[in-house]
Amino acid sequence: MKKIIALMMMIVMALTVAACGGDKKADGKSAGKLDRSKEFITVLTGPTSGIYFPIGGAFSKVVGEMGYKTSATATGATAENINAILTGKGEMAIAMSDSVIQAVEAFGAYQGKPKAEDLRAMMGLWPNVCQIVTTKDSGITKFEDLKGKRVGVGAPNSGVELNARMMFEAHGMTYKDAKVDYLSYGEAIDQIKNGQCDVAFVTSGLGNATIKELGTAKEIVFVPVEGEALKKLIAKYPFYVEWTIPKDVYGTQKDTTTAAVMNIMLVSKNLSDDVVYDLLSGIYDPKGLEVIGASHATAKREIKLDTALRGIQGTSVQLHPGAIKYYKEKGLLK
Repeated sequence: MKKIIALMMMIVMALTVAACGGDKKADGKSAGKLDRSKEFITVLTGPTSGIYFPIGGAFSKVVGEMGYKTSATATGATAENINAILTGKGEMAIAMSDSVIQAVEAFGAYQGKPKAEDLRAMMGLWPNVCQIVTTKDSGITKFEDLKGKRVGVGAPNSGVELNARMMFEAHGMTYKDAKVDYLSYGEAIDQIKNGQCDVAFVTSGLGNATIKELGTAKEIVFVPVEGEALKKLIAKYPFYVEWTIPKDVYGTQKDTTTAAVMNIMLVSKNLSDDVVYDLLSGIYDPKGLEVIGASHATAKREIKLDTALRGIQGTSVQLHPGAIKYYKEKGLLK
């Protein structure tokens, strides 16, 4: 009888241990010690009218479905998001990689400010494409043709203007070689319509509405950034990647090679390695990518595991240790 009672007690104890262990996703806990339900993840996006907002909202949805407490917050985009991450006002934030690098290295728009060495990257997202637009009747077909031309380079120290300055440099030129005007690309394109400007620098997603509008009045042409100049640009400023403007986007005669700046996802330095690793596991899960892809065509096309390090690898921006662990396991980092 004693042997039977002892055996029953052993069975009960075994069942109890089994019930206490394992993956507790149902109550917000992942395998191991991480309790998702105790973590709050604020995703900082951008203006409600822009692309950052719906895609950021989709990230928040994925995080919430994983069992984390979460919210998506509309912001003024990159500059505000960088500051918010540094001051502990968010855990995840979308930002342009060139601005992040300027903040980390304290140059450009962040000249004279302390280096933002606490910024950490989580993953690459999608590109903002540098589109140098002119019209067929301008006769401009290559970058060197900008010499002596009226060029709208963007508002002073804006992301567009910084891109323009770097591209002039990569071609062995300076603003002194052209008749530069510090116009926003909307203003520059309006002046192209009126015959008061020859070229406009535009840094945005493909299918830009102002460029399309110009195309209804004039035959547009894109000035390529290619060859040795593109190699020099990427070598000195590795946040650039080579990109193509397909001819069918704006109805041009041919595809155009250019450069693009990646948007990246920043993450708070204070998040634990386990949380960041876990977040990436959920985001790059097929179900996570499906939710994110449904938010915008650009997200569906561009956000995927094999492009996760675009705009980050080779730059001064540090990956979060939890992200490093994840990408090493996936074979993207040695």
